[in-house]
Amino acid sequence: MQASLRDGLLSPPAMLRKPQTLQGIAAWTSLCLIGGIFVAGCNKTYGPNVAATVNGQPILRTEVNRYYRDNLGNPQQQPTQGQADATRLNILRQLIDDEILQQRAAKLHLVATDEEVDAKLSEWKAPYTQEEFDQKLKASNMSLDDLRKRIRVQLTQEKLLNKEIFSRIDITDADINKFYNTNKAAFNFIEPKYHIAEIVVTTQPTKMQEGANLQNSKASNDTEARKKIEMLHGRLQSGDDFASVAANYSESPNDASNGGDMGFIPESALHSDPNVFAAISKLKPGQMSDVVALTPPGSKTPSEYAIYKLLEREPAGQRQLNDPRVQQDIRQQLRDGRAQLLKAAYYEMLRDQSHIVNYLAEEIFKNGSR
Repeated sequence: MQASLRDGLLSPPAMLRKPQTLQGIAAWTSLCLIGGIFVAGCNKTYGPNVAATVNGQPILRTEVNRYYRDNLGNPQQQPTQGQADATRLNILRQLIDDEILQQRAAKLHLVATDEEVDAKLSEWKAPYTQEEFDQKLKASNMSLDDLRKRIRVQLTQEKLLNKEIFSRIDITDADINKFYNTNKAAFNFIEPKYHIAEIVVTTQPTKMQEGANLQNSKASNDTEARKKIEMLHGRLQSGDDFASVAANYSESPNDASNGGDMGFIPESALHSDPNVFAAISKLKPGQMSDVVALTPPGSKTPSEYAIYKLLEREPAGQRQLNDPRVQQDIRQQLRDGRAQLLKAAYYEMLRDQSHIVNYLAEEIFKNGSR
C-alpha cells in the first residue's frame, strides 16, 4: 500500500461508547442527529464479516484476510494463532488509517480521477505485454478492478498529503546554516565514502511489503531471482535508466522508492562483504557492476542478487556549507523530519475526529481473556 500510513502507524484511540447517564444519552442522541458522518455508526448494525467501521463505513474481514494471505506468502513454518491475530490487527489498523485518509480526501475533493488512475495504470503496464500483465494479476489474486482500486487509494493519499503536509514545509537558508553549524562534525568524513545505488532481487518466497517497488515485482525462488536480475542487468546495459529500473523492480524495501539510492556508505562498511567491496571498489563514478551474488555465512545458496552503481566517491575530509550537495542533504533531512512530525500530528488529529469501532480487536481481546 504505497503512500499509505506506512511511515508509522499510531495506536488506535479509545472507542466511543454509548453513555449511561441521562445527560450523556441526550448528548449522544444529538450527536447522532446532527453529526451526519456518525449516523451510520449510531444506528446501523453490522454482520460478522465486518472487521471495523470508520464513521460508519465498514472494513470487511475478507479484505483483511486477503492482505494477510498476500503478506504471509509461503512460509516454511505456519504462524501461531497469536502471531496471526497480531498480523491481522496490524493490517486492519493500516486499512483503518487508509479509510480515514480517503474520507478526508473526499471531503476536500482530492479523490484521484479516472483519468489519473488510467494514466498510472498505463505506466504500470508499460513494461509488460498484455499476457504478462494478466499473468501478474492472476499471480497476485487480483482483478483489474482490484488494481484500479489500489491505484486510486495510492494516488488519492499522495494528493492529500501533498496538499495538507508537504505544502506547509518551508526550509530556509537560515535553517540550513543552523543545522550545519550544529552538526558540522557529521560532514567531516573520517574515511572515504561511496555514494551507491543498488538493485536487489531476493530468492526468498515470502512476499515483500506491498508497494515496495512500483511494479510489485517479486521473485519467489533462486531460479526466478537469477532470471530476473539477469533481465534487469540486460536492460541496464541496453541503456535503461538505473534509478527507474530500481524504482520499478528492486526488491529492497529500504531504497527502491528512491531509485535504489543507498546514500553514502563508509568504506569500512563495504569491507563487511568482500564480494561487494571487490565489485564496487573497481568502479568509476557512473559505472555499474556485474551481478553480485550475496550468500549468507554458512550457506551455499545466495539469498539475494544485486547490481550496484557508483554515483560518486568522496575522499576523507570536512565538507563545507557552500557545497551544493551538503545543502541539498541538509534540506532533505530537515524536510523529512518536519514531514514526519506533521504527519504524526495530522493522523492523530484525523483519528480524534473519527468514530472508529474495531470489532476484530474486541473479539481477540474477549477470546484472549478466557
